[in-house]
Amino acid sequence: MTTATKESILIGVVTVSDRARRGVYEDRSGPAIQAVFDEIMRSPWRAEYRLIEDEQPFIESTLKELADQVRCPLIVTTGGTGPAVRDVTPEATVSVCEKLLPGFGEQMRAVSLQAVPTAILSRQTAGIRGQSLIINLPGKPQAIRECLDAILPAVPYCIDLLGGPRIEFDPDKVQAFRPRGA
Repeated sequence: MTTATKESILIGVVTVSDRARRGVYEDRSGPAIQAVFDEIMRSPWRAEYRLIEDEQPFIESTLKELADQVRCPLIVTTGGTGPAVRDVTPEATVSVCEKLLPGFGEQMRAVSLQAVPTAILSRQTAGIRGQSLIINLPGKPQAIRECLDAILPAVPYCIDLLGGPRIEFDPDKVQAFRPRGA
């Protein structure tokens, strides 16, 4: 993907929820992710949104589609990261990634532990598939914001290292880190 200002950066936003998919309740997590990016992005962007069931084959095929066909440099999932039997988002992510980036999950858990003691049950992870960075977030909108605030400073440089488009955040909202000259 080019970095021309006329092209939008595609960000995959995947909500993993059986009940939201069936219409039992409204998906608030995917829109919460999109709201954060609406607020912080300086680069033109657009969400590639998916609402899928909590089934490992569906999650894997969705991540592969967004990385391989749609070519999203960043894919953010929400939901399915707890210890319940149907929570399989981390397993699906690990299955499709060539490299894991455990520091993302470690940082999210560290931040979440300041808010709730049950954050130790969280299994968020992150990894790389081709030129895509995949990050698993928790399912609650407030936790999504806390976790994104904690990890977003590292995201643009990671995308740079993968050969993706240059992502610029509003520096008043997120202080992205790039080494000098990058």
